[in-house]
Amino acid sequence: MKKKAVLFMVILFLLNGQGIQAATNISYKIEMLPWEEVNKVLPKYSKFTVLDIETGKRFKVQRRAGSHHADVQPLTSKDTKIMKKIYGGKWSWKRRAIVVISEDQWVAGSMHGMPHGGGALKNNFPGHFCIHFYGSTTHRTNSMDLSHMLMIYKASGRLEEYLSKASPYETVEAYIAGFKQQDAYISSKISLQKKKWNPILGKVENVRITRMPILPAEDLTQEISIEVPIEIDWFIKNRGGQSYKGKIHLIRFSTMDAWKVDSDLFLKENDL
Repeated sequence: MKKKAVLFMVILFLLNGQGIQAATNISYKIEMLPWEEVNKVLPKYSKFTVLDIETGKRFKVQRRAGSHHADVQPLTSKDTKIMKKIYGGKWSWKRRAIVVISEDQWVAGSMHGMPHGGGALKNNFPGHFCIHFYGSTTHRTNSMDLSHMLMIYKASGRLEEYLSKASPYETVEAYIAGFKQQDAYISSKISLQKKKWNPILGKVENVRITRMPILPAEDLTQEISIEVPIEIDWFIKNRGGQSYKGKIHLIRFSTMDAWKVDSDLFLKENDL
């Protein structure tokens, strides 16, 4: 795979429930490098900076291990403190779009915020956390984690490009991933209607698709409206577990447009 890069305005996303606001106007070259290249650019024991796209906060890390993705640790206790602030003061498995800065290279990535496993640095961080890049995989699978992939596209400024080519089923998977990661930017790009996403997403503690039958792609090429049968397990704050068995309605205004989800209908049926 050839190196992919994009020149765009680095946007630190401030999620205000109504949409996205730009917080900086500095242009940089953000590269979406495949993991095979990043593995060489950021070898074991290399040190680099992590820039969180939404908050604009930066902290330093060191790569300690990892063969399918980078296992890293905050460099100092100060860096750990900054990272924890990014996650609202509470460690989480939620994925976040980041840019990794190593000398003059800026590389799109995705991190989670949960200490696990072993750690070797004196940094007040109990273990390590993972950073993913395009094409990297988790410990359990041989394919990219969808949420990490979406965050990498977001960090590179190419999320809309990905969604413009996504099938209805890929669009639905990305839409549900937006709920899982509580990411208002992803949700806003897929939803047909504008929403105050932060209060809605704040109710969702976890969600997963349990069943989604897929039709052959050739059956959908000329469609501009489709209902996707789906079964979902939710865990909603103050309500506990609940299941949904129904359909997600998607439309597009022409066969060249991206699919959008009818959020009004979906949210009403799930009481969100």
